[in-house]
Amino acid sequence: MPRTTPGRRPTTRPLSALALLALVAGAATACGTDDGGPATTRTASASAAPANGTPAAAGLHMVDNGGHRLAFHVAPGTSSATVVLDAGGGEDSSYWNALVPRIGAATGATVITYDRAGLGDSDPVPGPWKVQDAVGDLAAGLRQLGVTGKVTLVSHSQAGQIATYFAEQHPKTLSGAVLVDANLPPLFTNAQIARLVAFSEPDVEAARKAPDTPADRQLLATAESFVETSKAFHAAAWPDSVPATVIVSEKTPFDGSPEDVRRWREAAAAFVQDGPDRTLVTARGSSHDVPKDRPALVVREIEDMVAARH
Repeated sequence: MPRTTPGRRPTTRPLSALALLALVAGAATACGTDDGGPATTRTASASAAPANGTPAAAGLHMVDNGGHRLAFHVAPGTSSATVVLDAGGGEDSSYWNALVPRIGAATGATVITYDRAGLGDSDPVPGPWKVQDAVGDLAAGLRQLGVTGKVTLVSHSQAGQIATYFAEQHPKTLSGAVLVDANLPPLFTNAQIARLVAFSEPDVEAARKAPDTPADRQLLATAESFVETSKAFHAAAWPDSVPATVIVSEKTPFDGSPEDVRRWREAAAAFVQDGPDRTLVTARGSSHDVPKDRPALVVREIEDMVAARH
């Protein structure tokens, strides 16, 4: 598998409504293909992680955080490692259903999925979307489930924002992260924020007039806080102590807009370049929906991260 060094940048769906959710998973979900095709670009190294507390029982756990309930689903493993899967904007925990048993079998880890507030079986929270509230929900859920360390966090699309702040605030909980075509701070320059707002405005207006759905509620909540949230996110820093694998799709969320494809890829390369223990992998032939298009690749990268850290 070809590699690049951390200091060298690789060069190398038409724009949709949910670009604003930066880019929501599965606006046009592709059929999954279980290929193990080629992927590119790597860097790596090692660090220790703390031990977990008493693991939670299998099944659905409704946890409370500040008066609203959140649905966490636990598939126990045979080791002390935990893999937490966080879906993109507008998607709930069911997004990962096909991968949960495969990840468990490949890693031996306990696999946890969850529904963010307002999605799936979790209670809605009114008002604009606040990434710090989402971080607090995830932290509270893991704490109540007895998960205190050895976590590999797997985050798709919008969940990259949650992952970044979670890593900043809880670095000792994480042994590593796999960021799957995820939002990363370098993308969110003022110029790119303006482009995303302009691209998404017609769809935001349509959502305001459409029948109420969880995905539209999240789109509107995200739109309300998007500029402020994105500007703050651009200044966020991933901690050097937490290794990260970045999987970037070949087509990106912006297939059909070469300028935005370039910016998305350059943001992923810049993120990897900006710190130690970061790996860049290209999902050849994949849309933004990498977990659906290239499930074997995602499972392999999770397996490699867990194996390297436990």
